[in-house]
Amino acid sequence: LIFDLQKEIVEWFTHNEVTLKGNSSPRPIFEFSETGFPPAIIEKLKKACFEKPTVIQSISWPVALTGHDMISIARTGSGKTLAYTLPGIVHMQNQEQPEKVRGPAVLILAPTRELVQQISSMAMNFHSKVACAYGGSGRDQQARTIREGVDILAAAPGRLLDFLIAGVLNLNRCTYLVLDEADRMLDMGFEPQIRRIVSMIRPDRQTLMFSATWPKEVRTLAKDFLSDPVFVNVGSLKLAANSNIIQLVTVVEENEKEEKLLEFLNRTSSEQHCKTLIFVGMKRTADWLTRLIRKKGYPALSLHGDKSQTERNFVMNAIVNDRLLLVCLGDLSYILDFKNGECSILVATDVAARGLDVNDIKYVINFDCPKNIEDYIHRIGRTARHDKTGTSYTLCTRSDAPIVNELVSVLKEAKQTVPSDLLDLKILISGMSEIN
Repeated sequence: LIFDLQKEIVEWFTHNEVTLKGNSSPRPIFEFSETGFPPAIIEKLKKACFEKPTVIQSISWPVALTGHDMISIARTGSGKTLAYTLPGIVHMQNQEQPEKVRGPAVLILAPTRELVQQISSMAMNFHSKVACAYGGSGRDQQARTIREGVDILAAAPGRLLDFLIAGVLNLNRCTYLVLDEADRMLDMGFEPQIRRIVSMIRPDRQTLMFSATWPKEVRTLAKDFLSDPVFVNVGSLKLAANSNIIQLVTVVEENEKEEKLLEFLNRTSSEQHCKTLIFVGMKRTADWLTRLIRKKGYPALSLHGDKSQTERNFVMNAIVNDRLLLVCLGDLSYILDFKNGECSILVATDVAARGLDVNDIKYVINFDCPKNIEDYIHRIGRTARHDKTGTSYTLCTRSDAPIVNELVSVLKEAKQTVPSDLLDLKILISGMSEIN
């Protein structure tokens, strides 16, 4: 029996491409009943129709529940939010409860407003005293909620530091720290704020770091903040596309992009319960694209940084009979609720990409090709989440030369068809580089 269990574990690690390193590396959990979570949490998991732990949850839960620091490298859509949230709740419940609460026991740092909101929303399903802190709006209301007392706080670094300086809260009680999307927080320039925040937390805390990539900057942060961590990696450490995504790339002239987009939307418009995410590069492109799609008969709504909070809320809650088209513009991030049963389309910029956690997005369209391969991976990673399948469709022009070589490599590594015109463009670009 022991041999069979060990064999099952080895096969699980191999099949799921899981790497586990550390002085204390507990075996993975395959069923919710093995977690040791309180019955109330297990019951809520079942009611939410979670059948079994995801790969990252299977290995993260036993590590976190034993009190170890942990570094977890996994793609988005892997179920990582619950991977750190539920152990955090158990950790908090095991701490002595103070009479007056001036700060959280569990602190989760994340890069964008939308991700902070999603984390807090997820945590609220399992615990009541949860709050969030993010910039852009609602400062006074956020401060009031925190002052009333919270056990779990999800926060963007900038707003949290603002609250700490203003005396809205302190971190004396914090013993469980999570850095979610650490690579993205560093990309966005939050390292000084993160270091200042962490310096205010007691050194005997438990720290968990989650990141989609493992560059030098993230490794340095982990070395400075974590103590004897367990290292968990799912998949290759090399940035790669989700193998469940069918990647389609078409090389076009700039003036052909709108025609190709409309052809694609026309092909998918008859599908039931599909959700499509379209990426554009600039506000004016999205405004123009919204008008174009409306003229072609697709109801469209626009959401961007120039709108008031009331207008944003209206757009986010709107339902258009058979097809809903939301347009997210600018550098603000939003939680967008794609209504069940609607065939919905969202047009967004890259800022909305990383934290967007919407189930069942079937198509991702790169109307404007991303500037680098990292953004490409993160964009298309909005589909095929939670072990489902999806399709990405990228419109590539000659002006997208900086990404072509790496795009071809990503397609080949994922065993996708590389179109001949993309290979021709790669050869053309290589030839021009040699001439220069």
